[in-house]
Amino acid sequence: QVQLVESGGGLVQAGGSLRLSCTTSGRTYITYAMAWFRQAPGKEREFVAAGSFRAWDTLGTGYADSVKDRFTISRDNTKNTVYLQMNSLKPEDTAVYYCALRPGTWSRGPRDYGYWGQGTQVTVAS
Repeated sequence: QVQLVESGGGLVQAGGSLRLSCTTSGRTYITYAMAWFRQAPGKEREFVAAGSFRAWDTLGTGYADSVKDRFTISRDNTKNTVYLQMNSLKPEDTAVYYCALRPGTWSRGPRDYGYWGQGTQVTVAS
């Protein structure tokens, strides 16, 4: 089993920045994907960003068009932590953000991920 714990959410003014963290524990995979999804009230869970990783490198990353050039996913392997740096935040970025993990390469589909964190609230005030 794999456990994921997110942190770093909060309230920020439009144009501001936040960094979310997702720390994993438990079973490890040689190649794995970590993704960030978000869900706003009354909306479906949507893909935000993802990366495919091995212990020694990053294989690739992907972003939703709505966050490209504003958000960056990165990984600190020594801390078993994946980050989502969010800059130039907009009110429409307000949502609960979830991290998710799957063995293999990244996917945009939430159903492709078997492990999920509990979510962290991000609120962007206008």
